[in-house]
Amino acid sequence: MKEIIFGCLSGIVAATGMGGGTILILLLNLFGSMEQHMVQGINLVFFIPTSIVAVYMNIKKKTIDYQIAKIIIIFGVIGAICGSLLSFKIENQNLKKYFGIFLILIALFQTYSYFKNGKKE
Repeated sequence: MKEIIFGCLSGIVAATGMGGGTILILLLNLFGSMEQHMVQGINLVFFIPTSIVAVYMNIKKKTIDYQIAKIIIIFGVIGAICGSLLSFKIENQNLKKYFGIFLILIALFQTYSYFKNGKKE
């Protein structure tokens, strides 16, 4: 039952463009009893159908700049290969810590950006 709830919550967040995978990883880590590598693998499988839906909707609304998308895709694939190879060399507990640090840094950056842009408006 909790997998259904986690999937729905992550799908809703993914549909808004805010990174449903991040929420899924967080939920599975906090409330599931899986290793970090397993959680990340599940997240990658979750990403495929949600991204297909998101791409379809954005193509339909004509909100994709294909020139920029090509560059991002090429370097995204390179980054994914490097990241996958690197993650298998990192122990589960360390990978979990690094992911937590990454989330904290993203949260700090987003908070800083919000206040910086909020003062301009």
